[in-house]
Amino acid sequence: MATTQNNGEQIRLIECPICDHKAKQQVNSPPRTICPKCGNFYVDSGEGPPQPRRLVRERQERKNIPENEERNKQGGRLQTISNFFQNLGSNKKGKNKTDKPYNSARSQPSSSMSEDSSSELPPITNGQMINQKRSPNFQLSLTSKSRESLSPRSLRSDKATLSPQNRHIYPVRTKNIDQFLDDIKNAKEKDNWKIVQDFYSTTFDSFMEINAVFKRDPGKEYKSTEDPGLKMDFVQIVFDNLLDTPQEIQKATLKATINSLLKDKRPHTKDDLRAYLVLMQNPQFESASTYVIFAHMLRQIAALNDHDHHFLVHWIRRLKSVPVRKLIKRLHSFISIRLFPPRPQDLPPMQKCSWWVPSATKVMALINAANNLSSPLLVPFYEFYNPTLDHLDLMAEYYTWQNPSSCAGFSFCQYPFILSITAKRTILQRDSEQQMIIMARRSLVAKVQRRQLPDVGMLFLNLNIRRAYLVSDSLNEIAEKQHDLKKKLKVTFVGEPGLDMGGLTKEWFLLLLRQIFHSDYGMFTYDKKAGVHWFSSAQCETYQEFNLVGVLMGLAVYNSIILDIRFPACCYKKLLSPAVVPYNNPRAVVGVTPLTVNDLKTVQPEVASGLKDLLLYDGDVEDDFGLTFQVSQSEFGSVKTVELKPGGADISVTKANREEYVQLYVDWVLNRSIYPQFQAFYHGFHSVCASNALIMLRPQEVEMLVCGNPNLDMKELKKVTVYDGYSSNDPAIKNFWDILFSFPLDLQKKFLLFTTGSDRIPIGGMSEMQFKISRVSGSDLLPMAHTCFNQLVLPGYKSKKSLRQKLLTAIENAEGFGLE
Repeated sequence: MATTQNNGEQIRLIECPICDHKAKQQVNSPPRTICPKCGNFYVDSGEGPPQPRRLVRERQERKNIPENEERNKQGGRLQTISNFFQNLGSNKKGKNKTDKPYNSARSQPSSSMSEDSSSELPPITNGQMINQKRSPNFQLSLTSKSRESLSPRSLRSDKATLSPQNRHIYPVRTKNIDQFLDDIKNAKEKDNWKIVQDFYSTTFDSFMEINAVFKRDPGKEYKSTEDPGLKMDFVQIVFDNLLDTPQEIQKATLKATINSLLKDKRPHTKDDLRAYLVLMQNPQFESASTYVIFAHMLRQIAALNDHDHHFLVHWIRRLKSVPVRKLIKRLHSFISIRLFPPRPQDLPPMQKCSWWVPSATKVMALINAANNLSSPLLVPFYEFYNPTLDHLDLMAEYYTWQNPSSCAGFSFCQYPFILSITAKRTILQRDSEQQMIIMARRSLVAKVQRRQLPDVGMLFLNLNIRRAYLVSDSLNEIAEKQHDLKKKLKVTFVGEPGLDMGGLTKEWFLLLLRQIFHSDYGMFTYDKKAGVHWFSSAQCETYQEFNLVGVLMGLAVYNSIILDIRFPACCYKKLLSPAVVPYNNPRAVVGVTPLTVNDLKTVQPEVASGLKDLLLYDGDVEDDFGLTFQVSQSEFGSVKTVELKPGGADISVTKANREEYVQLYVDWVLNRSIYPQFQAFYHGFHSVCASNALIMLRPQEVEMLVCGNPNLDMKELKKVTVYDGYSSNDPAIKNFWDILFSFPLDLQKKFLLFTTGSDRIPIGGMSEMQFKISRVSGSDLLPMAHTCFNQLVLPGYKSKKSLRQKLLTAIENAEGFGLE
């Protein structure tokens, strides 16, 4: 577009290269202007000297942001790094006169923001603000050579390092940890922080300076993903001391950081990635006053290509748990405050920075990927949960994710690691409710079409069970009512009066599971050392019972019932392999996933220990162990031998092939030998819980949905307890809670198992359950429990000692699934 005249001033049109948003700008003003829509830099689309996008991004100039008259009429201004940064300057009008330039007290940058988007950003030299006015064409970004000549002598030498790979000239920085700590100590003693301020201002003024200070060898490229080549201890010490410096130093550090971020270059070098890795750990970004800067840094990191992200992920793996945990917490705060700002006036309008939260979430995804690659994990996976997101319209997020063509846009469901298990359960249950409504509606339509009167029972999955034929009746009922599995469950015991308000359903689950998992039934084996059940490898004529167990687990998730099922973690890995059943393909392989000796350890600890010894054995494996590629198993009193691979009986296990033998052995035990059993179990579970929401779940989260939350807090249980025949002030009740609180964790779990049928609590905590303590006469009786109703029947014992003894006897001798 041709240059136009506006009140005698030349105006050009600038265009964002990402979202095509356009704006007007004076021709003589610096060309770097930040798009309020996506956060990228505009490029010049008008007349004048050509400005290729790559060169515009590489220009190392500060900028003025002219006011946009049309936006001012709407009450908004272009919020940029520059006008935010202008507010941090010491020459700002209205500054508190009592604010000393060097105050050793711990301080944070000002949280207020400049509203004058047209005010000029004071030039920066070596991170120090120059107060005198400069012309708009003043070159703000110093070259490497000029920066070196202006650097304090205490921070440099007269030599420079040439990197042959990228031909960058690195200023030589020789300061180490001890020298830096001495500078901090002297500054505090003498109340003279100039050397410290010079260090921070110069170090963070450019990516090159960051590498010069923190790179172990600036002349080395460090192209390996295994080593970022950074002095991470020095990085941590520099940042740990930053918030204890005077506010002026913190402002100078932010100014220098802005200068380095404005010199964003593409394509990025490995040194740029190292600089990002350092800047991410700046504790100043914990303050909402720095979020404008933090957001732009996150945008630049999120916009890196896959190759650069690959390096960052592996370098983050090399960090220690503490800095990773701090970084996760910082990102959570950034996302939460942007979504639900306590002081909205302190942040730019949401419509101008809609890219903030997606950028932060994408950076969080890099950290999550690094955490998943680490063994052990750097932090537990649940530390990536952001509980604030529980208050969003979760189903809107889910539908946006499920319908990208009609609801294009960012959705947190694309990054499920950040959604808490409570949020995922809400999505799964509401999705299940929608499916229940659809099934009920179909039943109603079918009744009307057959000219039958509709009844309330058609809205539920009604199971009529005879106690004497518990398993067979359950199998028959579920087989006949496959199309009703997504309806609300109601159980009736034949010949017994009563309305199922939840207690009968829970009792049916407990009775049925206790019978199916009994060792005499032969479906599952139990390893006492591991404390888990596993699928019996014995061949069967039919695998309907395994399908029934899968249906039970699915119904439990669907109906928010906690089960005391002791499956190892690898069972839930298999249950999500794949997470969605292959459509219309009965021959598709399901429930098979690569597993290791560590997975076998959770099922058969002794066997796994023997295999590990085999892998570590230094002697003659073939002669000393005498193994071949076959395995023996016991079925109904007889021993059966199976080859792990064709001709395995004639292949000896040696030091050269022992790893192959171990892997085949693990695969046979956990996958191949039980495939038909687990296949039936898999399809039973997914016949009820089939939902795309399962894709968002980790195996550990599926276990929590089935078995509940393992984290106990008996004080929370006390808050939800109601009393029948007692009051909260009765001596017996006070003694009871004192005793329960004094129990170790394993006894508290046994108590919960005794009274509720499970040693776990609901996903959302104790507040989601009800607990009742009822009084009964007879001090010689032991405490009793009605697990169907989470009820403890407690006699009124006269002494605390007697109460403790009786309670211990009761919970130590409870069997099965906690039934009385």
